[in-house]
Amino acid sequence: MINITLPDNSVRQYPEGISSLEIARSISEGLARNILSAKVNGEVWDATRPINNDASLNLLTWENIEGKATMWHSSAHLMAEAIEQLFPGVKFGIGPDIENGFYYDMDFGSHEISAEDLGKIEHRMLELAREKQIFSRKEVSKAQAIDYFTEKNDEYKLELIRDLEDGQITFYESGTFTDLCRGPHLPDTSFIKAVKLLNIAGAYWRGDETRKQLTRIYGITFPKQKELTDYLILLEEAKKRDHRKLGKELELFTFSPKVGQGLPLWLPKGAILRDRLERFLRNIQQKAGYQPVITPHIGNVELYKTSGHFQKYGKDSFQPISTPQEGEQFMLKPMNCPHHCEIYSSKPRSYKDLPIRFAEFGTVYRYEQSGELHGLTRVRGFTQDDAHIFCMPDQLKSEFIAVIDIVLHIFKLLDFKEYTAQISLRDPGNKEKYIGTDENWDKAENAIIETVNEAGIEAVIAYGEAAFYGPKLDFMVKDALGRKWQLGTIQVDYNLPERFDLEYIGNDNQKHRPVMIHRAPFGSMERFVAVLIEHTGGNFPLWLAPDQFIILPISEKYLDYSKKLLNILNNYEIRGLIDERNEKTGRKIRDAETSKIPFMLIVGEKEESEGTVSVRRHGQGDLGTFSLSAFAEMINNEIKAVFQ
Repeated sequence: MINITLPDNSVRQYPEGISSLEIARSISEGLARNILSAKVNGEVWDATRPINNDASLNLLTWENIEGKATMWHSSAHLMAEAIEQLFPGVKFGIGPDIENGFYYDMDFGSHEISAEDLGKIEHRMLELAREKQIFSRKEVSKAQAIDYFTEKNDEYKLELIRDLEDGQITFYESGTFTDLCRGPHLPDTSFIKAVKLLNIAGAYWRGDETRKQLTRIYGITFPKQKELTDYLILLEEAKKRDHRKLGKELELFTFSPKVGQGLPLWLPKGAILRDRLERFLRNIQQKAGYQPVITPHIGNVELYKTSGHFQKYGKDSFQPISTPQEGEQFMLKPMNCPHHCEIYSSKPRSYKDLPIRFAEFGTVYRYEQSGELHGLTRVRGFTQDDAHIFCMPDQLKSEFIAVIDIVLHIFKLLDFKEYTAQISLRDPGNKEKYIGTDENWDKAENAIIETVNEAGIEAVIAYGEAAFYGPKLDFMVKDALGRKWQLGTIQVDYNLPERFDLEYIGNDNQKHRPVMIHRAPFGSMERFVAVLIEHTGGNFPLWLAPDQFIILPISEKYLDYSKKLLNILNNYEIRGLIDERNEKTGRKIRDAETSKIPFMLIVGEKEESEGTVSVRRHGQGDLGTFSLSAFAEMINNEIKAVFQ
């Protein structure tokens, strides 16, 4: 008999070799019908895999992230089986689950595949799903794996096998399809009730632009048709809110092939929006004791070798810039923190000076692959709302909590109501990815865990998600469409102060090493604005709107009065413009609604004679007639209420 510890800490005894599915059935038949996979001692397994030793057990359903991942990974195999039957001779690369669904990279050879074929593949997938095909796991030797895929003439699987160690290779079989795979998978295909293949794209094998371009098919599946229907409705709404579409319509930003891929150009209205966000955060930072600094866009390669960024980002950065001086090289900076370390070390520091908080809206550069670029969310040049706090160890918790307060204040102000805090720790099984000693990492990780607990914040632990120099607290925000974004990060770092030999003189007159906190409440201005556009659908809060009002004269006769109004309102520090076009008022109103300008001020003979404006609000309609002072007061009161 073996002991199985359940999530409520109760312990049950079962025969050795029992499966998670059988344990679920011993609890209730209803539970067994919904089990997709199981977490055994923290590792996700097939629900049908035998458990031979004492273990902790979590049964995973569609309500769990890992349960969804199991469904979608299995769906990738189901799609591959359908495609192999419909297009014989296809070779398969990789087919993982992703945040929303799955994809498979395939070499179709002489077959021509288009979006018109997706419906046929979906139909075959559902036929196979109804066959209730069992996913069976089989351990194979490396030689057996090589023989199998040599016979299938699949060079992609053979390349993957070369990187694997003998004794750790598994196949999964379902129906007529066999794949090289670690799993886990569903008990059988009948759990998949609804299928939608979303699109076809090109993808270089293993992300290498020098390798062959394969065909990538994206899809998603659900255990109920209604959930798929709801998802597709949400997807249509997401298309309407796509920041790339709205960014163009609202004239916020653009890209130019002559400037270069992934390098956004901020247009006047986008620059105003971004400037308002920066001024807002600068105001918060000034009150919290941050000092502004400015650093150059490049730095000597030796700077980034000292910090470790050259080793970490060298392959993903723009290549070093050689100067006329022999042997001298610079890099476009991948991060701001090495520069801030040098500012700290520019003069002796005392314990009386700490904490020191340096803040900068600093632009950094990463050479992202062209296939990974996506609007403002994935770019090659982006500006971080970066700050670095240098403090004594006994100041660490209070400084960390103060940063949490800033992050949560921003979320509340911008109506991000739902968020999850994630404590991102290093991967204990792959410490080579990180710099620094175990002692420093233990101190930093314990500091974050203890501080988050003391702050009363519920957080999940994510191993392997730490920065290479230290653990962090990430905030995963849910937007208006229910999608999760990582916005806001706070990191604890004992390593860079050591690598840069940073010191302060303590009250014992001895030299000590400061602790460093990296923080960016927005993350990057580009990504934050992209998320904000999609979260609001372009209907920005009044205080952020590039144009807060537009004056609509009903004819050219009232242009002079309109210009007078514009000057007066500008003196109230309210931003707006005049629609001087020779168009009908109805057309001007429709265009202003499309442009999502919060207020429309309609003026004609009556308004000019009375010194008033007729006010319409975007999405609400007529508000009535206002004096200019009353209108300005209404706007300013609304903005003040936000910051109280």
